[in-house]
Amino acid sequence: MSSRVTDRVTQARRQRFVGRDVERALFVNALAASELPFQILYVCGPGGVGKTTLLREFTHLAEQAHISAHYVDARHFDPAPESFLAALGIDTPLQTLAQSSRRVILVDTYETLAPLDAWLREVFLPQVSDQVLLVLAGRDAPTPPWRADEGWSSLLRVIALRNLSPDESRVLLERRQVPAHQHNAVLDFTHGHPLALSLVADVFAQRPGLEFQPERAPDVIKTLLEQFAQKVPGPAHRAALEACVLVRLTTESLLSELLAMPDARELFDWLRGLSFVQAGPQGLFPHDLAREAMSADIRWRNPDWYRELHKRARNYYMRQLAQASGGDQPRVLADYIFLHRDNPVVRSLFQWQESASALADAMQPTDRDTILAMVTQHEGVASARIAAHWLARQPQGIVVFREPNKPPTGFLALVSLDRATPDDLKADPATRAAHEYLRKNAPLRAGEIATLFRFWMARDTYQSFSPIQSLIFIIIVRHYLTMPALAFTFIPCAQPDTWSAGFAYGDIARLPEADFTIGGKHFGVFGHDWRARPPMTWLALMAEREVGSGAPTATLPTQPLLVLSQEEFAAAVRDALREYAHADLLRTNPLLQSRLVVQRAALDAPNAARIAALQALLKESAESLQSAPRFAKMYRAVYHTYLKPAPTQEQAAEMLDLPFSTYRRHLKDGIDHILESLWQQEIGK
Repeated sequence: MSSRVTDRVTQARRQRFVGRDVERALFVNALAASELPFQILYVCGPGGVGKTTLLREFTHLAEQAHISAHYVDARHFDPAPESFLAALGIDTPLQTLAQSSRRVILVDTYETLAPLDAWLREVFLPQVSDQVLLVLAGRDAPTPPWRADEGWSSLLRVIALRNLSPDESRVLLERRQVPAHQHNAVLDFTHGHPLALSLVADVFAQRPGLEFQPERAPDVIKTLLEQFAQKVPGPAHRAALEACVLVRLTTESLLSELLAMPDARELFDWLRGLSFVQAGPQGLFPHDLAREAMSADIRWRNPDWYRELHKRARNYYMRQLAQASGGDQPRVLADYIFLHRDNPVVRSLFQWQESASALADAMQPTDRDTILAMVTQHEGVASARIAAHWLARQPQGIVVFREPNKPPTGFLALVSLDRATPDDLKADPATRAAHEYLRKNAPLRAGEIATLFRFWMARDTYQSFSPIQSLIFIIIVRHYLTMPALAFTFIPCAQPDTWSAGFAYGDIARLPEADFTIGGKHFGVFGHDWRARPPMTWLALMAEREVGSGAPTATLPTQPLLVLSQEEFAAAVRDALREYAHADLLRTNPLLQSRLVVQRAALDAPNAARIAALQALLKESAESLQSAPRFAKMYRAVYHTYLKPAPTQEQAAEMLDLPFSTYRRHLKDGIDHILESLWQQEIGK
């Protein structure tokens, strides 16, 4: 936004601000004092009560007093120390915050920074100057350590924000030009809830002549949003609003995709102007209460449209996942998983509403004893000896979960079965059982890998539902989606019956043949063959179960993919090349049920569509030989033999003006290149 637009937005916000006289006076007096009477001002209250609006007013008051103020919204960066400091524009607290000049730091949506709560108190704040006032705003009250410590409690002031008074509410309605004769009805309905009042004003802005006579529903926000959605300028605006509440963050390009329109700029700008939609660095997002109410309403009122939006969103994210790399992958994965937030099974597994107090981290040498103590406590001494073996053998596969600068509160151990040695198999019955299962039922092909999530647990709750368990499963899902050439995964559970429903929903099968017993404790094993249902097909299945009845629909593959060995795959490719010009002969080629073809045309697609996909893949691989001059002779041999074949190979050699032996050598080399190219695609490399 240009400075002119920014000024206009700020001015509009200032004109609409009302009330909060006590809070404003407390803040102004603190800034004017020779010594700050408190170091931390903690604003807490339920969603929609006006915390963000008050922080913006505090920012304005600080600027009026010529005091530097820096506002950040915690939704827009990761709950990690380096991300927090980067949001403030500093490398270390001492870099600028230890200076003597007075300044204010305002942190909104503080509840999302639960993992940083201890770090802020124990590391960040002790380094800053006593001239720095930290304002924190969140839904929850301060955690007990803030109050239990006499030192911090003396520097803490808490504001529990309430609804606006009737007089303040009337002023807000007047400034939003809501007719005076409507005020009593509005106040009786909203009881001064700031977001509700703003929504009422939006309804009147859309329909100035409206008579406000809402039903006395207990859910104020839901009722108001339903009224608002009925009064939007047109169907396209309603569709844009429904798309916005479905996804985690809305960008202009995503909105264009969801609405199937090339230019969504006007609708994007309209969304940005709504009182309950906020703009962040990565896109627009509605207020949580607005999202929950409208999402539930759309799903009930128009389930077909909900499913279509869901499908368009997941297709967009699937393309993004395929193209993402490095740090972009977790963000896109978070966007994708967000689509599943309303499913009761997924909600119970991932506990969306509960902030975990730990972050995923690499294992440090000092973590070893803590990890082994966890395993000993929950699984016994024999399992701890095996854990020690894997900590030494594959330390790169250990993910720990910890609060900042604290010992681990949980961990996950990923064992690469394809790298397991005979000594590893001898040392660990779990690895031996999984390895034997693969050998008998799903042999790995050259270049493929398999993962055993050998140990996973929280320090206090072991494998029960918990925030740590949710983080563990998110790491596991990320592994499913981002690990190249992943063929098979195994998850052992101490209480398999507890997880049967959730894993069945997630297409993770119970594998009794891979069960094992250690130290008298029996573990049930679940697993998935990613060659039979690849990640993108698996995501589509999860999406259908999310928006459907909870079970696969008729549009989903009803048979598994064929997992061909490298030799079988090569034979099928050679057959397909020979039959390329005769589509009817390709009807029985096993490649039609391979991952290679299903990624191009669904497994349940008509035979003709899969044959066309196979022909296109063969042609593309052959034509790729033209990219280098030294391969051109191979392409010509393949072209005149298979793509546009001469009657005989001898005649093909004559057309190329080559001795037959030379032609045969070029043809063999071309076929070998095509085989290698297609094989790498088949195994996901």
